[in-house]
Amino acid sequence: MKRIVLTGGGTAGHVTPHLAILPSLLERGYEIHYVGTPDGIERSIMEPLEGVTYHPVESGKLRRYFDLKNVTDAFRVIRGIEEAKKLMRELRPDVCFSKGGFVSVPVVRGAAAAGVPILCHESDLTPGLANKLSARFAKVIACTFPECVEAVGSKGVLTGTPLRASLFEGRRDKGLQISGLDGEKPVLLMTGGSLGAQAVNKALREALPALLKSFDVLHLTGKGNLDPSLSGLKGYSQFEFVSDEMPHLLACADLVLSRAGSNTLCELQALKKPMLLVPYPSSASRGDQILNAESFRRRGLAHVLPQDQMTAESLTDALFRLYGERDTLRSALEKAPAANGTKKILALIEDIQKK
Repeated sequence: MKRIVLTGGGTAGHVTPHLAILPSLLERGYEIHYVGTPDGIERSIMEPLEGVTYHPVESGKLRRYFDLKNVTDAFRVIRGIEEAKKLMRELRPDVCFSKGGFVSVPVVRGAAAAGVPILCHESDLTPGLANKLSARFAKVIACTFPECVEAVGSKGVLTGTPLRASLFEGRRDKGLQISGLDGEKPVLLMTGGSLGAQAVNKALREALPALLKSFDVLHLTGKGNLDPSLSGLKGYSQFEFVSDEMPHLLACADLVLSRAGSNTLCELQALKKPMLLVPYPSSASRGDQILNAESFRRRGLAHVLPQDQMTAESLTDALFRLYGERDTLRSALEKAPAANGTKKILALIEDIQKK
């Protein structure tokens, strides 16, 4: 039986692509081990899954700025590397697949010390700090964006991001049933992730009087962000967060308003959804969403509205413009390289074991 170690964590974006390849790995007879932190989001997602054995190792947060915790966290990373080395020598896996995030650094270092071939995946346009530190130990760095392939050099391969098969099983009629919308108008879906997007939520709600004249609005607000005063408003449906229902809600959407996280962008590209992106500003992130959104805009795959230019009026204008150019966007999305990287990642996992 082949044995694989998966790692990645800190945010759900570093974990969910693993879920897309798990069924195929199990079908191919892999024994699956996941290495993450003792109390990170990766543990809550991966440990309960049947067929996955979870192993916690110590790790510190990787910061690009001065903080006294950098000193203590450095020792935690060193301890994590020793724990990962010991674990790798015990497991003797055939391959290690890393999705990045700070926990991946000690795991990749431990795998390299044990002679385990390593495949890294970078979702964003520019490599994150964890992948920069891990790159020298990897045989291949799989990339979602063509710009990232150029940035990482000879090890880079354009693959897209692994996407779960259920994403493509959504039904429009089911989505309309879940949302309570009648489908007589085009459906605008707004999503900001599990925590929502406060600035976009506010602008969208202020724009509802203008938007509801032409669209039905399906609003995923994020946890704790429902507005009870809008309950029962005709043509408007709001949810804090959805999981299994998401493929159906996407299937009924004619256009999407979204942040610009790389996993979300790959999903929307794969589903050929005309999208208006409002990336997180650099003041609230390392600026990766701005770069992601600009890449999509430059390639004609999306429209972009910077958050500092967003008002109810500018958002309304941008959404009507998006709908008017939806056919052009769909054509560009059809011609773009495949966004679903599941098959390519699985092939690379097999290939690097032979090198």
